[in-house]
Amino acid sequence: MDSTRFQEIIRDHPRPIVVDFWAGWCMPCRAMEPALKRVAKEFEGRVDLLRIDADQAPQVLASLRIFGIPTLIAYQNGKEITRQSGAQNDAGVRRIFEAALAGQTVRSATLSPMDRTVRLVAGIGLIGVGLTLSAGWVWMLIGAVVCFSAVYDRCPIWQAVTSWLKNRQIGVKD
Repeated sequence: MDSTRFQEIIRDHPRPIVVDFWAGWCMPCRAMEPALKRVAKEFEGRVDLLRIDADQAPQVLASLRIFGIPTLIAYQNGKEITRQSGAQNDAGVRRIFEAALAGQTVRSATLSPMDRTVRLVAGIGLIGVGLTLSAGWVWMLIGAVVCFSAVYDRCPIWQAVTSWLKNRQIGVKD
């Protein structure tokens, strides 16, 4: 698919549409696929799903300035509503479909680059303090937790575990 054909599809589509940019070799894409299919089925007839293999449409990715996959972009009336990069759990995918239906932007729950940097620097500093103290393992542990807090939202293992735990709490079976 080229950029012109993609723009025609988006412009002429009668319903809101969520476009999934993925690739078969991408593990986060494959991990997100079941959630994407469940939510797409839930919104069937109200919001459509278009899946585009990134390897088959590099021109489209370049024209949309997509630098990482998976990326989900919601469109309504030919206009981009919202965009999320990285693997999303069921709730994240559902937010994007709801945004497409409502025509509203999804407020990103991700940290700003400055927040990430501050957390990483603080965590590394605490680990450094722990290395200089005799009972520094506590400080090193705290530093590791602070560092993880800077990147947890991008960790596919964390997303999979928390999604699994949430499903167990509400009694959803795999």
